[in-house]
Amino acid sequence: MSPLNFTHILTQAVDELSESKSYTGLFHQHKDGEPLPSARVLCDIIDLARAILFPGYYGNSTINSHTINYHIGVNVETLFNLLNEQILAGLCFASDGECDSCTESKREEASKLAAKFISRLPHLRRVLATDVEAAYNGDPAAESFGEVICCYPAIKAISNYRIAHELLQLGVPLIPRIITEMAHSETGIDIHPAAKIGEYFTIDHGTGVVIGATSIIGNNVKIYQGVTLGAKSFPLDEEGKPIKGIARHPILEDNVIVYSNATILGRITIGKDATVGGNIWVTEDVPVGARIVQPKAKK
Repeated sequence: MSPLNFTHILTQAVDELSESKSYTGLFHQHKDGEPLPSARVLCDIIDLARAILFPGYYGNSTINSHTINYHIGVNVETLFNLLNEQILAGLCFASDGECDSCTESKREEASKLAAKFISRLPHLRRVLATDVEAAYNGDPAAESFGEVICCYPAIKAISNYRIAHELLQLGVPLIPRIITEMAHSETGIDIHPAAKIGEYFTIDHGTGVVIGATSIIGNNVKIYQGVTLGAKSFPLDEEGKPIKGIARHPILEDNVIVYSNATILGRITIGKDATVGGNIWVTEDVPVGARIVQPKAKK
């Protein structure tokens, strides 16, 4: 049957979808001249950041100690320019049509934020070095730091998280969440950029890990695949809507280990040096040094 016979159906669908009531809250009105956040450009930004943070493992493989200054200089300049535009896009997007992207103040703000992020790259490399070391020391199958950097999904997810967290701390809207969701799609590891994570952090295997926005993780923490650091419930306001911005995810203190498929819910504290076994739910505080496992079945 010819598509022309369905013209009236198509026309009616278009008319209904174009009614303002149908897209309230679902439509972003774009202003001419405003940059839009670009997933493709943000992928380029992550590639550049990884090439700067892990030279020789990402980016130009022919880099050596004699050319590293040149290669990093080129990459930093390119990163600054791309990031500058994406931060501006995030600022305009978050303003919901109220931003005039051509104003000098907005562009100057984006440039300052991009420059501040670049200034944090040495710190990011130092912290990521601790994460690589933790992954290597925590896995007998790892043969070198290079293998960990190139192959382990945890390093990809954690590097995206640490980049996104720095941007979020600087006040950059939207872009940090896109960056962590890129890692989520790539690795199956879902870390919210607002979570606070200490040094020497590692995730073994990683698939299915969820770390909520208000989670706090100390130093030398190791978690396995399928672990959830989530919320028990969402308090509602007088209108029945979830209250935003409250602390609702767990705190893991230093040297905690959480084994696979454990679910830790609510604003509880897993004390220093504690171990949480696999396949259990934890909704109450765990004392310092405790070992929480499934009870053995009675015979």
